[in-house]
Amino acid sequence: MQPVNFKWMNSALALALMLLFALKLFAQDKQVDINVGVDKGGAWYTQPWAWIVGGAVFILLLVALLRGRGRD
Repeated sequence: MQPVNFKWMNSALALALMLLFALKLFAQDKQVDINVGVDKGGAWYTQPWAWIVGGAVFILLLVALLRGRGRD
C-alpha cells in the first residue's frame, strides 16, 4: 500500500480558506455615501439677515408704540 500524500489537500484547503476570507472581506467593503448639501439659497425666512432685519423693525415699532402712550 502506498502512503497518502496530503500535500495537494493542504494546498486545496489553503486556497479554499483564502477564497472564503477574500469573499468575507469584500462583503464588508461598503462605500460610504456622504452627501452634505449646503444650500446657499432657499426661502427668505431661512436667511439670518432676514431675522435680524425683522427683529430690528419689530423693536422700532414696539418702541414707537410704547413711547406714544406716555403722553396720555
